[in-house]
Amino acid sequence: MRNTAKITTAVLAAGALTLGLTACGSEDSGAADTSGPLVVAASPVPHAEILTYVKDNLAKDVGLDLQVKEFTDYVLPNTATQDGSVGANYFQNQPYLDDFNKKNGTDIVPVVTVHLEPLGLYSSKIKKADELKSGATVAVPNDTVNEARALKLLDANGIITLKDGAGNDATPKDIAKNPKNLKFKELEAAQTPRSLDDVDAAVINGNYAIESDLKPSEDALVLESAKNNPYGNFLAVKKGNEDDPRVKKLAKLLTSPEVKKFIADKYAGSVVASF
Repeated sequence: MRNTAKITTAVLAAGALTLGLTACGSEDSGAADTSGPLVVAASPVPHAEILTYVKDNLAKDVGLDLQVKEFTDYVLPNTATQDGSVGANYFQNQPYLDDFNKKNGTDIVPVVTVHLEPLGLYSSKIKKADELKSGATVAVPNDTVNEARALKLLDANGIITLKDGAGNDATPKDIAKNPKNLKFKELEAAQTPRSLDDVDAAVINGNYAIESDLKPSEDALVLESAKNNPYGNFLAVKKGNEDDPRVKKLAKLLTSPEVKKFIADKYAGSVVASF
Protein backbone atom coordinates (compact mmCIF):
# COMPACT_ATOMS: atom_id res chain seq x y z
CA MET A 1 0.00 0.00 0.00
CA ARG A 2 1.41 3.39 -0.99
CA ASN A 3 2.26 5.68 1.90
CA THR A 4 2.79 9.01 0.16
CA ALA A 5 1.75 12.59 0.83
CA LYS A 6 0.20 14.47 -2.08
CA ILE A 7 0.99 18.17 -2.32
CA THR A 8 -2.05 20.35 -3.00
CA THR A 9 -2.07 23.32 -5.33
CA ALA A 10 -2.38 25.68 -2.38
CA VAL A 11 0.69 24.24 -0.72
CA LEU A 12 2.63 24.43 -3.97
CA ALA A 13 1.74 28.09 -4.31
CA ALA A 14 2.70 28.86 -0.72
CA GLY A 15 5.98 27.01 -1.10
CA ALA A 16 6.84 28.89 -4.28
CA LEU A 17 6.43 32.19 -2.44
CA THR A 18 9.00 31.12 0.13
CA LEU A 19 11.68 30.14 -2.40
CA GLY A 20 13.94 33.11 -1.64
CA LEU A 21 13.48 32.77 2.10
CA THR A 22 14.30 29.10 2.20
CA ALA A 23 17.37 29.48 0.04
CA CYS A 24 18.74 32.36 2.12
CA GLY A 25 17.76 31.10 5.57
CA SER A 26 19.00 27.57 5.15
CA GLU A 27 22.55 28.32 6.25
CA ASP A 28 21.45 28.35 9.90
CA SER A 29 19.42 25.15 9.75
CA GLY A 30 22.26 22.98 11.03
CA ALA A 31 22.88 19.30 10.40
CA ALA A 32 19.99 16.99 9.69
CA ASP A 33 18.43 15.03 12.54
CA THR A 34 19.28 11.43 11.69
CA SER A 35 17.19 9.86 14.44
CA GLY A 36 13.80 10.02 12.75
CA PRO A 37 12.41 8.72 9.46
CA LEU A 38 14.06 9.77 6.20
CA VAL A 39 11.54 11.83 4.22
CA VAL A 40 12.30 11.93 0.50
CA ALA A 41 10.69 14.35 -1.95
CA ALA A 42 9.96 12.78 -5.32
CA SER A 43 8.07 13.17 -8.57
CA PRO A 44 5.12 10.74 -8.60
CA VAL A 45 6.30 8.66 -11.58
CA PRO A 46 8.64 6.85 -11.62
CA HIS A 47 10.56 8.23 -8.65
CA ALA A 48 7.92 7.84 -5.94
CA GLU A 49 6.98 4.43 -7.34
CA ILE A 50 10.58 3.25 -7.11
CA LEU A 51 10.92 4.64 -3.59
CA THR A 52 7.65 3.02 -2.55
CA TYR A 53 8.94 -0.32 -3.84
CA VAL A 54 12.06 0.16 -1.68
CA LYS A 55 9.94 1.18 1.32
CA ASP A 56 7.58 -1.78 1.04
CA ASN A 57 10.12 -4.47 0.15
CA LEU A 58 13.65 -3.57 1.19
CA ALA A 59 13.88 -0.76 3.76
CA LYS A 60 12.70 -2.70 6.80
CA ASP A 61 15.44 -5.32 6.38
CA VAL A 62 18.14 -2.67 6.82
CA GLY A 63 16.37 -0.72 9.56
CA LEU A 64 15.44 2.25 7.37
CA ASP A 65 12.25 4.17 8.16
CA LEU A 66 11.50 5.68 4.75
CA GLN A 67 8.72 8.15 3.95
CA VAL A 68 7.88 9.33 0.44
CA LYS A 69 6.49 12.80 -0.19
CA GLU A 70 5.25 13.49 -3.71
CA PHE A 71 5.70 16.78 -5.51
CA THR A 72 4.35 17.56 -8.96
CA ASP A 73 6.80 20.30 -9.95
CA TYR A 74 10.55 20.69 -10.40
CA VAL A 75 11.18 23.50 -7.87
CA LEU A 76 9.75 22.60 -4.47
CA PRO A 77 11.63 19.29 -4.00
CA ASN A 78 14.87 21.27 -4.00
CA THR A 79 13.65 24.12 -1.81
CA ALA A 80 12.25 21.61 0.68
CA THR A 81 15.58 19.77 0.73
CA GLN A 82 17.47 23.00 1.21
CA ASP A 83 15.34 24.21 4.13
CA GLY A 84 15.25 20.78 5.81
CA SER A 85 11.54 20.09 5.28
CA VAL A 86 12.67 16.81 3.71
CA GLY A 87 15.91 14.90 4.11
CA ALA A 88 16.55 14.17 0.44
CA ASN A 89 15.00 14.29 -3.00
CA TYR A 90 14.87 12.09 -6.05
CA PHE A 91 13.64 13.66 -9.29
CA GLN A 92 16.39 15.50 -11.19
CA ASN A 93 19.55 15.27 -13.29
CA GLN A 94 22.93 16.99 -13.00
CA PRO A 95 22.47 19.78 -15.58
CA TYR A 96 19.14 20.74 -13.98
CA LEU A 97 20.62 20.73 -10.46
CA ASP A 98 23.64 22.79 -11.55
CA ASP A 99 21.33 25.39 -13.06
CA PHE A 100 19.03 25.38 -10.01
CA ASN A 101 21.87 25.81 -7.52
CA LYS A 102 23.34 28.66 -9.55
CA LYS A 103 20.05 30.52 -9.86
CA ASN A 104 18.81 30.01 -6.31
CA GLY A 105 21.96 30.04 -4.18
CA THR A 106 21.27 26.52 -2.93
CA ASP A 107 23.90 23.86 -2.21
CA ILE A 108 22.25 20.56 -3.07
CA VAL A 109 24.48 17.70 -4.17
CA PRO A 110 23.93 14.30 -5.82
CA VAL A 111 24.44 11.09 -3.86
CA VAL A 112 23.86 8.26 -6.33
CA THR A 113 22.46 8.04 -9.88
CA VAL A 114 19.59 5.58 -10.21
CA HIS A 115 17.86 5.78 -13.59
CA LEU A 116 17.34 7.55 -16.89
CA GLU A 117 13.98 8.64 -18.29
CA PRO A 118 14.56 9.12 -22.02
CA LEU A 119 13.12 12.38 -23.37
CA GLY A 120 10.89 11.82 -26.40
CA LEU A 121 9.00 13.54 -29.20
CA TYR A 122 5.30 12.63 -29.28
CA SER A 123 2.33 13.48 -31.45
CA SER A 124 -1.37 12.68 -31.69
CA LYS A 125 -1.42 13.82 -35.33
CA ILE A 126 1.48 12.07 -37.04
CA LYS A 127 3.12 8.66 -36.83
CA LYS A 128 6.67 9.54 -37.88
CA ALA A 129 8.88 12.54 -37.21
CA ASP A 130 9.51 13.11 -40.92
CA GLU A 131 5.76 13.71 -41.35
CA LEU A 132 6.06 17.06 -39.57
CA LYS A 133 4.80 19.68 -42.04
CA SER A 134 6.34 23.03 -42.84
CA GLY A 135 5.39 25.54 -40.17
CA ALA A 136 4.35 22.86 -37.65
CA THR A 137 4.26 23.80 -33.97
CA VAL A 138 6.32 21.78 -31.50
CA ALA A 139 5.89 22.20 -27.74
CA VAL A 140 9.07 22.08 -25.64
CA PRO A 141 9.69 22.42 -21.88
CA ASN A 142 10.41 26.01 -20.87
CA ASP A 143 12.96 25.45 -18.09
CA THR A 144 16.53 26.09 -19.12
CA VAL A 145 17.96 22.58 -19.04
CA ASN A 146 14.99 20.64 -20.40
CA GLU A 147 14.45 23.08 -23.26
CA ALA A 148 18.08 22.65 -24.32
CA ARG A 149 17.72 18.91 -23.92
CA ALA A 150 14.62 18.93 -26.14
CA LEU A 151 16.39 20.92 -28.85
CA LYS A 152 19.37 18.56 -28.69
CA LEU A 153 16.99 15.64 -29.20
CA LEU A 154 15.58 17.29 -32.34
CA ASP A 155 19.11 18.09 -33.52
CA ALA A 156 20.29 14.51 -32.97
CA ASN A 157 17.46 13.26 -35.17
CA GLY A 158 18.04 15.71 -38.04
CA ILE A 159 14.87 17.72 -37.45
CA ILE A 160 16.79 20.94 -36.71
CA THR A 161 20.46 21.86 -36.51
CA LEU A 162 21.80 23.74 -33.50
CA LYS A 163 24.67 26.22 -33.69
CA ASP A 164 28.10 24.86 -32.85
CA GLY A 165 28.68 25.06 -29.12
CA ALA A 166 25.02 25.20 -28.12
CA GLY A 167 25.01 23.92 -24.56
CA ASN A 168 22.69 23.22 -21.63
CA ASP A 169 21.13 26.66 -21.92
CA ALA A 170 20.25 26.44 -25.62
CA THR A 171 16.99 28.04 -26.77
CA PRO A 172 15.30 28.29 -30.18
CA LYS A 173 17.56 31.30 -30.82
CA ASP A 174 20.46 28.82 -31.02
CA ILE A 175 18.97 26.97 -34.00
CA ALA A 176 21.21 27.31 -37.05
CA LYS A 177 19.01 25.40 -39.50
CA ASN A 178 15.25 24.86 -39.33
CA PRO A 179 14.37 23.34 -42.72
CA LYS A 180 10.68 22.88 -41.87
CA ASN A 181 10.33 26.33 -40.30
CA LEU A 182 9.05 24.75 -37.11
CA LYS A 183 7.50 27.00 -34.50
CA PHE A 184 8.23 26.31 -30.85
CA LYS A 185 5.72 26.65 -28.03
CA GLU A 186 7.50 26.90 -24.68
CA LEU A 187 5.51 25.37 -21.81
CA GLU A 188 6.09 24.22 -18.25
CA ALA A 189 7.37 20.65 -18.52
CA ALA A 190 4.32 19.22 -16.74
CA GLN A 191 2.02 20.86 -19.31
CA THR A 192 3.63 19.38 -22.43
CA PRO A 193 1.57 16.14 -22.48
CA ARG A 194 -1.64 18.18 -22.23
CA SER A 195 -0.62 20.21 -25.27
CA LEU A 196 -0.70 17.27 -27.69
CA ASP A 197 -4.18 18.15 -28.97
CA ASP A 198 -3.15 21.76 -29.58
CA VAL A 199 0.24 21.33 -31.26
CA ASP A 200 1.64 19.12 -33.99
CA ALA A 201 4.15 17.46 -31.67
CA ALA A 202 5.62 17.88 -28.20
CA VAL A 203 8.90 16.97 -26.53
CA ILE A 204 7.95 15.43 -23.20
CA ASN A 205 10.03 14.39 -20.18
CA GLY A 206 9.87 10.68 -19.49
CA ASN A 207 8.15 10.94 -16.11
CA TYR A 208 5.37 13.15 -17.47
CA ALA A 209 4.95 10.90 -20.50
CA ILE A 210 4.46 7.86 -18.28
CA GLU A 211 2.02 9.74 -16.02
CA SER A 212 -0.01 10.55 -19.15
CA ASP A 213 -0.22 6.87 -20.16
CA LEU A 214 2.32 7.27 -22.94
CA LYS A 215 4.90 4.51 -23.35
CA PRO A 216 8.19 6.14 -24.34
CA SER A 217 9.66 2.92 -25.69
CA GLU A 218 6.62 2.46 -27.97
CA ASP A 219 4.91 5.82 -28.50
CA ALA A 220 7.79 8.27 -28.99
CA LEU A 221 8.49 9.34 -32.57
CA VAL A 222 12.14 9.81 -31.55
CA LEU A 223 13.70 8.97 -28.18
CA GLU A 224 16.93 9.83 -26.42
CA SER A 225 19.64 7.21 -26.40
CA ALA A 226 20.68 5.94 -22.97
CA LYS A 227 24.31 5.59 -24.09
CA ASN A 228 26.62 8.20 -22.52
CA ASN A 229 23.55 10.16 -21.45
CA PRO A 230 24.25 12.92 -18.86
CA TYR A 231 20.64 13.16 -17.72
CA GLY A 232 20.45 10.29 -15.24
CA ASN A 233 18.20 10.96 -12.24
CA PHE A 234 19.73 10.73 -8.79
CA LEU A 235 19.13 10.84 -5.06
CA ALA A 236 20.22 14.27 -3.78
CA VAL A 237 20.71 15.96 -0.40
CA LYS A 238 21.74 19.31 1.01
CA LYS A 239 25.55 19.50 1.08
CA GLY A 240 26.84 18.11 4.34
CA ASN A 241 24.18 15.43 4.64
CA GLU A 242 25.82 12.92 2.32
CA ASP A 243 27.06 10.88 5.29
CA ASP A 244 23.66 10.64 6.98
CA PRO A 245 23.43 6.87 7.68
CA ARG A 246 19.82 6.83 6.47
CA VAL A 247 20.86 8.36 3.16
CA LYS A 248 23.65 5.83 2.78
CA LYS A 249 21.21 2.97 3.38
CA LEU A 250 18.77 4.34 0.81
CA ALA A 251 21.54 4.91 -1.76
CA LYS A 252 22.60 1.29 -1.43
CA LEU A 253 19.03 0.03 -1.79
CA LEU A 254 18.30 2.24 -4.80
CA THR A 255 21.23 0.68 -6.64
CA SER A 256 20.48 -2.90 -5.66
CA PRO A 257 19.76 -5.79 -8.05
CA GLU A 258 16.19 -5.85 -6.72
CA VAL A 259 15.56 -2.25 -7.81
CA LYS A 260 17.19 -2.84 -11.20
CA LYS A 261 14.81 -5.76 -11.78
CA PHE A 262 11.83 -3.72 -10.58
CA ILE A 263 12.65 -0.93 -13.04
CA ALA A 264 13.12 -3.35 -15.93
CA ASP A 265 9.92 -5.29 -15.18
CA LYS A 266 7.67 -2.32 -14.48
CA TYR A 267 8.79 0.16 -17.12
CA ALA A 268 9.85 -2.11 -19.99
CA GLY A 269 12.46 0.26 -21.39
CA SER A 270 10.59 3.51 -20.72
CA VAL A 271 12.79 3.95 -17.65
CA VAL A 272 16.33 2.53 -17.70
CA ALA A 273 18.48 1.71 -14.66
CA SER A 274 21.76 3.68 -14.70
CA PHE A 275 23.81 1.41 -12.45
